[in-house]
Amino acid sequence: MPKKPFQKSRLADFVTTRVLELRTRKTQAEIAAEAGFTNPNVISMLKSGATKLALDRVPSLAQALDCDPAYLLLLALEQAEGNTAAVALMEIMGTPVTANELGWLKEIRDASENTDPRLTGRSRTALRAIFGK
Repeated sequence: MPKKPFQKSRLADFVTTRVLELRTRKTQAEIAAEAGFTNPNVISMLKSGATKLALDRVPSLAQALDCDPAYLLLLALEQAEGNTAAVALMEIMGTPVTANELGWLKEIRDASENTDPRLTGRSRTALRAIFGK
């Protein structure tokens, strides 16, 4: 097993970015304390990919990082690949939807007058164009 098995995970990248974005408001040690970690090095370990985020820590870390807990849960579930509890959670609940994604969904429903529109090639192209794809 590599020493940093989660080094290339989206969660490691996200935590690294959020810590940098928050650096003018709080230190990494303050983030760790707010999240309830007794060892402030846990944040460094998450950033480097040396450890994965335990699912029960998602709500408190999301609050400390001032981010959407559903998004952080999605990233933590990606790290837990093969974990039977994580797999079961995804099978039962589906992919977590972030507050931002929910806003998009509500707008689509409103724009379509709740007609449950199919995603056509044309609508897919229009949507991807918004994001420069």
